[in-house]
Amino acid sequence: MNSNDLSSTVLVVDDTPENLSLMSDLLREHYRVKVATNGERALRIAGAAEAPDLIMLDVMMPEMDGYEVCRRLKADENTKNIPVIFLTARTDPEDEKIGLELGAVDYITKPISPPLVQARVRNHLLLKSHADFLRDKAEWLESEVQSRTRDIQRIKDVTINAMASLAETRDNETGNHIRRTQNYVKALAQHLSRHDKYASFLDRETIDLLYQSAPLHDIGKVGIPDRILLKPGRHTPEEFEIMKTHATLGAEAIMVAEKVLDETETSFLRYAREIAQNHHEKWDGSGYPAGLKGEEIPLSGRLMAVADVYDALISKRIYKPAFSHDKAVSMIREGRGTHFDPDIVDAFLEIEVRFSEIAREFADEEDT
Repeated sequence: MNSNDLSSTVLVVDDTPENLSLMSDLLREHYRVKVATNGERALRIAGAAEAPDLIMLDVMMPEMDGYEVCRRLKADENTKNIPVIFLTARTDPEDEKIGLELGAVDYITKPISPPLVQARVRNHLLLKSHADFLRDKAEWLESEVQSRTRDIQRIKDVTINAMASLAETRDNETGNHIRRTQNYVKALAQHLSRHDKYASFLDRETIDLLYQSAPLHDIGKVGIPDRILLKPGRHTPEEFEIMKTHATLGAEAIMVAEKVLDETETSFLRYAREIAQNHHEKWDGSGYPAGLKGEEIPLSGRLMAVADVYDALISKRIYKPAFSHDKAVSMIREGRGTHFDPDIVDAFLEIEVRFSEIAREFADEEDT
């Protein structure tokens, strides 16, 4: 916007016709001029679709004085950025202070000096044009950031879902296992997030990442030979040792993906790596692959341990029948402090009904 041509509109607000005529004559050569004789009309004009670029506002008007008009302009999202210059016969510095504190950009006393008025109007229109440009640029940048953020989130979702689908195709017994377990993990994390001990860690973003990452807990099974993975019966001790390597294989596969992204500690896959590596660790240190104990086990792995075991207990396998929900709850309770983190077992016991609901919602077809 050129600050000194007819593309700029100045609204002059004054209850005295002579003052309106004087200001109109002074500004008309360079700007489009609108006039209002009271505060209510000024607010209507300012809030119209084609808002003025600057408002020259008399302070002393009946019914609604200039201060109140300015206060309402600045309180309205649609008019708050219109610069206001007060025109007044008052010369008390306190009056000027009030006007500026209300959000006015300038304060001109009467009788006016035409060159001074012209200069200040020109300068404030120029400042407004720059401010509008910067504001539009900031809004555009914010829009771009939001768009890029959405793109990154979609990439994350596609990456995790693709890897989870790969893992699922290798184990035809699990059915909806990955969907159930990710919802168990989310329910546990949300419940624990209300406890002071976990609130700072389990924020919404972390819980979302845990939910998205949980389906990758068994991705390492892609590296287990079919003769072991798909064996229709219990494994021999030697076969079980090979089967146990899926935890490390999964973590290593995810780490390769992280290195491609040139990230490790800040990678969105870090919880997936932790879950794959640690969901078979036990609280008392008797788990695998590293024999971690207590809080040495990342929280993500401890959450997944409860979710995974509960689902294995209630699910039918070639080597075992499906246990009832109550039986599974009892067995999880028995594992408190040995197999499982006591805090997580306590949380599980408080929301075990929710686990039952999730199990029914995502039941395998043969169970429905």
